[in-house]
Amino acid sequence: MLTVVNGDDSMRDGSLIDEIVREGARRMLAARDGRRLVVRNGYHQPRKVTTAAGTVEVRAPRVNDRRTDEASGERKRFSSAILPPWCRKSPKISEVLPLLYLHGLSSGDFVPALEQFLGSSAGLSSATVTRLTAQWQADHTAFMDRDLSVTDYVYVWADGVHLRIRLEEAKAAVLVLMGVRADGMKELIAMTDGYRESSEAWAGLLRDCARRGMRGPVLAVGDGALGFWNALNEVFPNTRHQRCWVHKTANVLDALPKSAQPAAKRAIQEIYNAEDKEHAARAVRDFERAYGAKYPKVVKRITDDEDELLAFFDFPAEHWLHLRTTNPIESTFATVRLRTKVTKGAGSRAAALAVVFKLIESAQARWRAVNAPHLVALVRAGSRFERGHLVERPENLAA
Repeated sequence: MLTVVNGDDSMRDGSLIDEIVREGARRMLAARDGRRLVVRNGYHQPRKVTTAAGTVEVRAPRVNDRRTDEASGERKRFSSAILPPWCRKSPKISEVLPLLYLHGLSSGDFVPALEQFLGSSAGLSSATVTRLTAQWQADHTAFMDRDLSVTDYVYVWADGVHLRIRLEEAKAAVLVLMGVRADGMKELIAMTDGYRESSEAWAGLLRDCARRGMRGPVLAVGDGALGFWNALNEVFPNTRHQRCWVHKTANVLDALPKSAQPAAKRAIQEIYNAEDKEHAARAVRDFERAYGAKYPKVVKRITDDEDELLAFFDFPAEHWLHLRTTNPIESTFATVRLRTKVTKGAGSRAAALAVVFKLIESAQARWRAVNAPHLVALVRAGSRFERGHLVERPENLAA
């Protein structure tokens, strides 16, 4: 018999397939928790769990757990990994809530919105949402206070992302620092609000990271317009600079007439897609010859920053794709931008930052490692690369 429960304990009318999905979810949770290496002893009281398939009623098995911990000798206590004792909603629901908040819904709008999504509004009152946003703020605060000495970020990307979120200053941006750990995995390092072009704002963020034990990265990637570079020179003076080619390309093309833009774009691509640094430098000279006479100021936008635009060629070829742009940040925030276009009102700065943090935290679970992740540790150790290939290891890492 199918048992689909609404918030008022009534039976839900709906399509057969929806009921099958809900009943399947209920049976899976109950059955899988019964197949444990412990002795089952009846069931706990029924409880309702909100999932993406709707609200399902689950009776978790009661168990007698006679296992003891070998080290302490204390009795172990069974805890379900699938259905924790106080679970009332699935983690996917917590991902949906910040999306709705950023989309401009007030806490009072959540219940009808989620009722259509879930088929039930049970357990999702405005008070629940208010408690969740408070928890998100606490999570963001804890994240920004965590110890950074235990993680080594070899590469970092920096960007100031403008979003129509509820920040106190209309021109404020979300300052984002993302990195690549020594094991090759990407990770959010820090996120706060400030002015994108402000050296003071970036210096405050970087000083805080250094205070919490962050080691200076080998290479930092960012937009040329950022106050980030002055701040980086102050806090981590030994870190090399790489200017973002996406931002640089847009900056150059915007200064050219439309008729010249297609050919100029192809010429710029010849630079950053070159097979090595030597060929890239030649492509810069070709660009200078082609456009220098008519557009000298435009050409200087590339030639003045040539060293910082071509820095990525000194690193493993497998990493070039990752290091020549701030795309890891841009792609992460693409979805956030879509969700914030209609957000209105001043709102709470802390709440706005917290929900953006939760969105990135959720996205981070799906980030993949950089190509050839084993080479990241060699970069940190000071290995030398020519034309993208390893030519010299430090003595303590010699094969």
